[in-house]
Amino acid sequence: MSEPVGLNSKKATKSQEGGIGETIKVVVQALLIALVVRTVLVQPFNRPSGSLIPTLLIGDYLFVSKYSYGYSKFSLPFAPPVFSGRIMGSEPKRGDIAVFKLPRDGSTDYIKRVIGLPGDRVQMVQGRLLINGQMAVREPAVKIVTRDAFGRDVPVATYKETLPGGVSHLVIERDGDTGYYDNTKVFEVPAGHYFMMGDNRDNSTDSRVGPEEGGVGFVPFENFVGRAEVIFFSVDEGEAAWQFWKWPWTVRWSRLFQPVR
Repeated sequence: MSEPVGLNSKKATKSQEGGIGETIKVVVQALLIALVVRTVLVQPFNRPSGSLIPTLLIGDYLFVSKYSYGYSKFSLPFAPPVFSGRIMGSEPKRGDIAVFKLPRDGSTDYIKRVIGLPGDRVQMVQGRLLINGQMAVREPAVKIVTRDAFGRDVPVATYKETLPGGVSHLVIERDGDTGYYDNTKVFEVPAGHYFMMGDNRDNSTDSRVGPEEGGVGFVPFENFVGRAEVIFFSVDEGEAAWQFWKWPWTVRWSRLFQPVR
């Protein structure tokens, strides 16, 4: 004997409701997992400016480890004031490339290299970096082509700079050793703060510029978001990463999965 039509209809409705409910459950679980991963483990960032050329290029997409420096309110989306300071904190090391929240607004993401540690004295003299009176070793490297202040492609001086402690990285002096921020006062880094700089020394608004001038100033430890670890994707400057049909020509394949140093 066949079942009544009304009973079949009720079963179908319940089955559909069950399917929709399961779908919603899976989506919610996936969002929660993504939120936990983004908050606790890694977060993707992209490079909108050229302040870290030649280490990072405009169009680079990075994974930043959230666990490297522990967690603060800035580790959470929208930085809710649920606690102050850091938990499970591990202090940044000189030479790290780190993402942090701009101190003067607490919301804008910046990425720079850690140059000065708490208690350090940092100064630029004729384009040379001095930390605690010691001049960082600088050796000439192969010139690269980048854009000058007028948007023109020009070859610029490149150097291998070695910081106290032994970390080496490339820097460029787009305007030579007489750029606007190539001669500064001595900056004394307060306790619990860090001095950040870009590798593109003449095209980086960093700790050499105070917040009253629209710059970065000293960065509190609490404002650190994480350490840049690896380039997971990279497209040519001016290209959109989502335009996948252009990837064969716009993706910088040689930069994919390169560690950030």
